[in-house]
Amino acid sequence: MRRAYFPTVVLVLCGLSGCSTNPATGRSQLILVSSAQIAAMGEAAEPEMTQQYGGEVDSLQLRGYVDRVGQRLARHTEPAYANIQWTFTVLDSDVINAFALPGSRVFISRGLLQRFTDEAQVAGVLAHEIGHVTGRHVDERLSQVIVANLGLGVAVQSTDSDLALLAVRLVRTGTLLKFNRDQEGEADEQGLKYMTRSGYDPHAMLDVLEILAEASRGPRQPELLSTHPHPESRMQNVGRLLQGHYRGTQDNPEFRKYRSRFQQEAAPYLPSSP
Repeated sequence: MRRAYFPTVVLVLCGLSGCSTNPATGRSQLILVSSAQIAAMGEAAEPEMTQQYGGEVDSLQLRGYVDRVGQRLARHTEPAYANIQWTFTVLDSDVINAFALPGSRVFISRGLLQRFTDEAQVAGVLAHEIGHVTGRHVDERLSQVIVANLGLGVAVQSTDSDLALLAVRLVRTGTLLKFNRDQEGEADEQGLKYMTRSGYDPHAMLDVLEILAEASRGPRQPELLSTHPHPESRMQNVGRLLQGHYRGTQDNPEFRKYRSRFQQEAAPYLPSSP
């Protein structure tokens, strides 16, 4: 009953408040909160989430390196996102995870970076998380949860403070960071686009998924799997895109993995992989 009910609610809400067309994906979305509200929610949740994962790493070199990769990718997002102030934070945690808070705050754990061998793999993870932001997946998920929790009439009439309180609670519990398979696939597609625009070899995205698949078979599963579908379910879609739309990037010197740069500027500041 719930699965049949929600599309009806979406149609009614679109009629009442209007659905927006995403400038990055071209997809129509039900969004009940403004970009400014979303950014404020992310800013409010950032200190608690950072502390939960052990805080930011001490190494200024590693911080700067990841920020440079992230900012390089961010410069190649759609014009509608040109004025976003992106932040890229390396969390001092052994867990294998990466996520984006509401707004434009992207996080990657030291534990995940330890698994990598080149810069394009770092770019693949960051580009995927950027894709969640430009895809407005948190905004979309929050809007869905608002409707489910408050009901149609209350959702339409709720004040900004009502929505903000609900959003902060949902961020703290991790509810807003759990995306469905379609959203994950869309973030992968967006990520591949930003990687190639930035001159990275998009095949590194497949390398990342293979690393995650191997890690998931170990005694302790990556925390990434609690908020993302298992990598095997994403590998097929990414592989299809690499063989199709991105076929011209294969063995193309214009798209690089930058292994030596990672080994010189990041690896020395990471402990050995477990």
